[in-house]
Amino acid sequence: MAKFELKLPKMGESVAEATITSWLKEVGDTIEMDDTIVEVATDKVDSEVPSEVDGKLVEILFEKDAVVQVGQTIAIIEIEGEEGVTSAVEDTKETPNDVIIKEVENTVEVAKEAVASIDTSSSDRFYSPLVKSIAAKEGISISELESIHGTGKEGRVTKNDILDYLKTRGNSPVKNNEAIQFDIEKPKKTVATPIAMSGEDEIIEMSRMGKLISKHMVDSVQTSAHVQSFIEVDVTNIVNWRNKVKNAFQQREGEKLTFTPIFMQAVAQTIKKHPMINISLDGDKIIKRGNINLGMAAALPDGNLIVPVIKNADELSLVGMTKKVNDLASRSRANKLKPDEIQGGTYTVTNIGSFGSITGTPIINQPQVAILALGAIIKKPAVIETPQGDLIGIRHKMIVSHSYDHRVVNGALGGMFIKTFKDIIEAWDLNQDF
Repeated sequence: MAKFELKLPKMGESVAEATITSWLKEVGDTIEMDDTIVEVATDKVDSEVPSEVDGKLVEILFEKDAVVQVGQTIAIIEIEGEEGVTSAVEDTKETPNDVIIKEVENTVEVAKEAVASIDTSSSDRFYSPLVKSIAAKEGISISELESIHGTGKEGRVTKNDILDYLKTRGNSPVKNNEAIQFDIEKPKKTVATPIAMSGEDEIIEMSRMGKLISKHMVDSVQTSAHVQSFIEVDVTNIVNWRNKVKNAFQQREGEKLTFTPIFMQAVAQTIKKHPMINISLDGDKIIKRGNINLGMAAALPDGNLIVPVIKNADELSLVGMTKKVNDLASRSRANKLKPDEIQGGTYTVTNIGSFGSITGTPIINQPQVAILALGAIIKKPAVIETPQGDLIGIRHKMIVSHSYDHRVVNGALGGMFIKTFKDIIEAWDLNQDF
């Protein structure tokens, strides 16, 4: 009998590891191809790992809650065939970035020799010897290194962080044999203030996703200079148009027409008019995104939040946008999203109005530079300008708040963006088809 190595599969470009949350099969169980063997969780989404072969599960290599690297063998399945060990065939075609990373990894040991003679007095941040050696070999300056977002404990830059950074930076050699200066002091720890408790209090452990969201939000506030702009939008035409066509829409398309796809389509149109809102900041370099990929913040039944992404949103019709929004929202609530479906966003929209909030100041979803919050639609008395004079009427109004990173988005662009969004919404044609 042969043995098949079940490996942790790739789960998206930026996912390097996952935590085992539950084994669905036990040693000795008969396995069929595509049977789910184990459930895993990344910092982005939960996933299932299916079997690629028929056979019998003979060994489990990691226990529940263990952290496993992508590509590591997690279980052994006994299969028909000659004795030996096999695993899934992987695509070994190398990209230029793969070559860069391999060269870096191959020279790490050589670069370590330079670290011993480095004066480490110019930085307050802690870096591991491996990270410092890669930085030294690649000629990364201290200011450049400190701009790299760290995903390790207490925000430390890991090997994967610096290698990912090199993919976009390029393989620049060390100039003039200049060594990089680092500080080897340990990071300062924040001492938490003790909290007094009584016998009536209850301690509730934060969920894994809750901890990750908490960290991401703190990191975002510490990274971006958050500024907000607000504008009130008259959505009366859209409310009346939707009321007129929603039954026919559902009958023809088999989908419920909500306000969300209408607003998402308007956001995509607005980004096309202001492409410099569709950017990311990498150190002192601005990356202008070629695609408009809209993140759609969705609340989960347990109170946590997830942000599925609508890829190439500007290319979708209203019908296509509606189908995409409804599908992602439904699968978000059922925890059925794929890892790639929550990656690659370039701008995010959150509908805080679904909870009755009039407005809010959302936190930017890194590495994006802006996020739009849609408030609740409420009826208000308003001044209506007509050729015959001003009138008072009942209108449907919505406050839109725009949080943006003031390091790269100034108040003019941040304000013009939501003014354009307002103009698109208020120009909605009551007589148009869908």
